Amino acid sequence: MEATADYEAIKTTLADAANEHGEPHWLVERRLAAVDAMQGLAVPKADRFSIRDWPLTPTDQPLKFSRSDRTLATDVTAEEGHIQIVQVGQTTVTVNLPDELDEQDVILTDMFTAFREHPQLTEKHFMAKVVKTDEDRLTSYHTAFLNAGVFLYVPKGVTIKAPIEINTIQDSTRTQPLVSHVLIVAEADSHFAVTQHLTTKGDVTNIANCVVEILARGDSEVHYSAFDELGANTTAYLNRRASISRGAKVDWAIGMMNNGNTFGDFDSELIGEGAKSDAKVITVTTKSQDVCINTRVTNRGKKTDGNIVQRGVIMEKSNLIFNGIGHIIHGASGAHAEQENRVLMMSDDAHGDANPILLIDENDVLAGHAASVGQIDQNQMYYLMSRGIDKAQAQRLVIRGFLSTVIGAIPSKTVRTRLTNTIERKLEDGIEL
Repeated sequence: MEATADYEAIKTTLADAANEHGEPHWLVERRLAAVDAMQGLAVPKADRFSIRDWPLTPTDQPLKFSRSDRTLATDVTAEEGHIQIVQVGQTTVTVNLPDELDEQDVILTDMFTAFREHPQLTEKHFMAKVVKTDEDRLTSYHTAFLNAGVFLYVPKGVTIKAPIEINTIQDSTRTQPLVSHVLIVAEADSHFAVTQHLTTKGDVTNIANCVVEILARGDSEVHYSAFDELGANTTAYLNRRASISRGAKVDWAIGMMNNGNTFGDFDSELIGEGAKSDAKVITVTTKSQDVCINTRVTNRGKKTDGNIVQRGVIMEKSNLIFNGIGHIIHGASGAHAEQENRVLMMSDDAHGDANPILLIDENDVLAGHAASVGQIDQNQMYYLMSRGIDKAQAQRLVIRGFLSTVIGAIPSKTVRTRLTNTIERKLEDGIEL
């Protein structure tokens, strides 16, 4: 935020827009408090990377609500029986929740409908327990200028077999930040999978500030997968975090294939005894992209188990930083934390780092890490080419195998196919032979 910003004017304009939008009083007050908090907060820090000069808090663009063209979502497949919500900008195009899930009190709706109709669930959880408004300038901006999002609530003991699909389409046919929030509450002993697809339509320069909060109650199990495909003119901040209670498990499978500069901040907070998390992240960077991904597991409870696998492919003149952070808090005896961060360099002009960070404040634990930055395995290349496969195809096959850890973990066949096709397209455009 600019030092000369008129905070009181920002708050007045914001309050007018929020009230006109019909938002509950508590949300308006929380927005205004977030503007106040922004004044004394810095952007988040990352090892060997800085986003201080990125235009991620455009307060000169006031909060406003407007409809987007629904035809921007025409290529989203709406298959019969799918559990699905589709949003274009601030416009909810489709919500498909089968009757049997509605009868079990499952809630799938847009964020602002949830604020109005389910305040007992949203007020106490939104930006209060998992990700907090006053953590840094970007989380405060998110609360203040929120303009889109999804709420998912799965009651106690409910198991949903089919993946729940969230399609979030940034409307960049005009100048307007996408400030989107996904709040997922998994009650005790619930089991389900969520797949989110982030895309951009249009070429206007914009930012995307997207937060995912998962609250996993005792013995619940949530599998969250994401395919990020934001446009080249989008500067993105993606914050995904889970608070995981006793005996619960949250798995992440994230394919970050954005075309613009991106800062990803992912965190699993293992709160209760026996909580588990397995985080898998892959990315392919091209052209002159700057990408930093912090993936963190914080072991707070006893006998908790957290794993991180990050794999990236760097091409052309791009820059990729992987920070894998395992933090075992004092008192988390019996905790287990492992991480692996690996980067393939496909260009002499590219730059990459894989930084394993272990912070251990307890003795009775098991922790380890592995990290590497290097070129493609020549033995694998030789093996493939000796069997008649040309060099370009051999490289793509090796890289697909290298990235397969996330592709195979995504439950939706449609999303797996799209992610694979995107990887192929990036590799074909960016590999130097």
